[in-house]
Amino acid sequence: MTHTGLLKGRHATLRRKVLISGAGIAGPALAYWLNRCGCAVTVVEKAGAPRGGGYPVDVRGTALEVVRRMGILPRLRDAHIDTRRLTFLDGDGREVVSVDPHAVTGGAAGRDLEVPRGDLADALHAAVRYDVEFLFDDSIDTLDQSDHGVDVAFRGGGRRTFDLVFGADGLHSRTRELLFGPEERFHHYLGYCFAVFTMRNTFGLSHETVMWNDPGRAAALYAVRDDDEVHALLNFAHPRPPFDALRNPRAQRALVTEVFADAGWEVPGMLAALRDADDLFFDGVGQIRMPRWSSGRVALVGDAAYAPSFLTGQGSSLALVGAYMLAAALADRDHTTGFAAYERHTRDFVTLNQERAGDGDASLFPTTARALERRNDMLRGLETMPPAKERPAHSALTLPDFTPMT
Repeated sequence: MTHTGLLKGRHATLRRKVLISGAGIAGPALAYWLNRCGCAVTVVEKAGAPRGGGYPVDVRGTALEVVRRMGILPRLRDAHIDTRRLTFLDGDGREVVSVDPHAVTGGAAGRDLEVPRGDLADALHAAVRYDVEFLFDDSIDTLDQSDHGVDVAFRGGGRRTFDLVFGADGLHSRTRELLFGPEERFHHYLGYCFAVFTMRNTFGLSHETVMWNDPGRAAALYAVRDDDEVHALLNFAHPRPPFDALRNPRAQRALVTEVFADAGWEVPGMLAALRDADDLFFDGVGQIRMPRWSSGRVALVGDAAYAPSFLTGQGSSLALVGAYMLAAALADRDHTTGFAAYERHTRDFVTLNQERAGDGDASLFPTTARALERRNDMLRGLETMPPAKERPAHSALTLPDFTPMT
């Protein structure tokens, strides 16, 4: 596909100094495109370095065109996991059904990518690291907007002024809190909590996922390659968002252990591994829904603005697409007009993909015996069905063309 737009605001764009908070997925992707538009880009990240590891993520539909235009598609294809089988077990550990993962996810076999999150983050960082200033081990403390810019105080003690600031700092965004108020105003809780971590692969699993369920609880082992580690997932229904446990790993482990204390299958071994895991990630399953994604000279992108939850499988894809759309909207516009265009052209795509959390994906984690029986019947039916077509939500947006500066 050719890029055929006009960069009307090129000279104005050259003068823009921008700050991006967050060096995960959305942040480096946005940094890449804003740099290509001539901006002087700084990325601040509270971690000490780009974060490796992490659960596998999907890159689908429109997001594949974003990474193609970035030139990192070949690298991501090399990192593709190619999960070949998804097996569901009942509460006694007996097999219910084994299916092609694409039949459940609605992905496109042979086209969609599934890569370790760290591999995607590394590819994005490598694409921009020599062109963008990175400030690791630091974060935004305060923002003070004026007609002339945004005065930023950093927690490390520095102060600088930028023309624009972007929050790409995730579901629990500090930038969003500073700009719009507490997370609770925008967090739409979907009724589940989860813990993910790695443990030794003593199960003989390879390129496959095995999931155990009983009502309100699920445990999964995810073997992404032929190696000695698997990703473990413990997911459970919980009536309230776990805000009180988010910064307390001891409370997280205690809650998960209590919920799964009497579970069978391989869960006792998973709980033993959980106690010593040094890469535990725990959170509630929720979405961020906001009436607007910008205020003045500050805008949000990715999970900070519209986290869809892992139930949709579209978090990374939305981050990639949103970053491109935001940069494209600013390429030939002032920030006020550009931010409005970003929302106008991206919101329907975001909404459509967020709605996937309620179109059947959540039924993978039934909370009642009756719902679990229906889920299993549905899965058995997939065995005799032809491969599913790609879900239209994944590709429901056509990227605009704009001419980045070289």
